[in-house]
Amino acid sequence: MNSLVTKLPTVARITLGLLFFVFGLNGFLNFIPQPPMPEAAGAFAGALFKTGYFFPMLKGIEVVAGLLLLSNRFVPLALAVLAPIVVNIAAFHVVLAPNPVMVVLVLGLELYLAWSYRAAFAPMLRARTSPIVGTAKGSLPLAHAAKT
Repeated sequence: MNSLVTKLPTVARITLGLLFFVFGLNGFLNFIPQPPMPEAAGAFAGALFKTGYFFPMLKGIEVVAGLLLLSNRFVPLALAVLAPIVVNIAAFHVVLAPNPVMVVLVLGLELYLAWSYRAAFAPMLRARTSPIVGTAKGSLPLAHAAKT
């Protein structure tokens, strides 16, 4: 049991990384056929596609973030970059093209990994903080540097 608990974040990270890497690549290479979408979902996707930049940017971000998750490098950064994408995937599959499996899978993996890496996010969740000034070796929070 204890062995499974320690491996669960790795399994979740690799699963989420594969999802974003594969579906991101699919946006460029179209190797997974897309099922027909409900009318509202198709109109929304069509409008985003017509911008000319949105889908290549989105799919590029998905590929890079998926690779970061798969390589176990900059995982908190990848999770932070993917967070708004995951929210939009969940909203799309709740409102426009209902698919509860996709919502539970992607949102569940993202939230579980965010919880697993919560120590990396703790500094971002402080109500007040100060910018760091000075060189990397002698850096001090701005409030402290002003007093010295």
